[in-house]
Amino acid sequence: MLETFHTYISSFKQERLIRVYLPKSYSTEKKSYPVLYMHDGQNVFQDVEAIGGKSLDLEHYLDKKELDLILVAVDQNPEARIDEYCPWVSGEYSKSILGKDSPEGGKGMHYVDFIVSELKPLIDSKYRTIRDQTAMAGISLGGLISVYAMCRYPHIFKHIAVLSSAFYRNQEEIMKLIEQTDLSLVESVYMDCGSKEAGADTEVSQKFLASNQMVYELLKDKISNTQFEIVDEAEHNYSYFKERVPSVFRFLTSKDFSGN
Repeated sequence: MLETFHTYISSFKQERLIRVYLPKSYSTEKKSYPVLYMHDGQNVFQDVEAIGGKSLDLEHYLDKKELDLILVAVDQNPEARIDEYCPWVSGEYSKSILGKDSPEGGKGMHYVDFIVSELKPLIDSKYRTIRDQTAMAGISLGGLISVYAMCRYPHIFKHIAVLSSAFYRNQEEIMKLIEQTDLSLVESVYMDCGSKEAGADTEVSQKFLASNQMVYELLKDKISNTQFEIVDEAEHNYSYFKERVPSVFRFLTSKDFSGN
């Protein structure tokens, strides 16, 4: 079952749509549930409102699997997505992929603080949640901001799952943050990346994959339950992202995030 509501993001001074999936058992049982937070909310649950017309179709998937978790998806602001999902302005590695400097980024800290300080307390008061059993997942820039959130709040986001992460936008800074952060409280990290993220542009695909591999090398030395999958031939679009949904949830459930 999906519920939606608007909430105010203080730092951005704007309303944002929040989509909440409740498991089938929520209305019949009185137990509490772990919570998974995701970004790009329009593309999480249904194709009908998805940007680009293709979603992860998670409403159908979670209903079918009857997983005991609450999934909270924050809609993106299409006009400010790069700003909100990048904690820093793009660096040199980004320039090597984009071929130019980019002034975008730098508001990711405010976005993550909104989730932790405003949205999570609201969700915990509105629904029956296990407050200390919280995960975050994201795709592309959503992967970057999820790893950043884990580093900023490792005592909250103990399970992370990221697909085709666009770390390259903030490559230097996210690696520095990982190196400097105590991640001993984080229990598991799932990462994957396609071998053809940029399609026919082999050079960019290789740099994108290398970007993910560098982050993985740092994380695996700090978090023992870190998994990285290279998805052969996969490109950077929702048709390929959707195919990896079972792998993500198999990983999360195997790490005791959800009881099924």
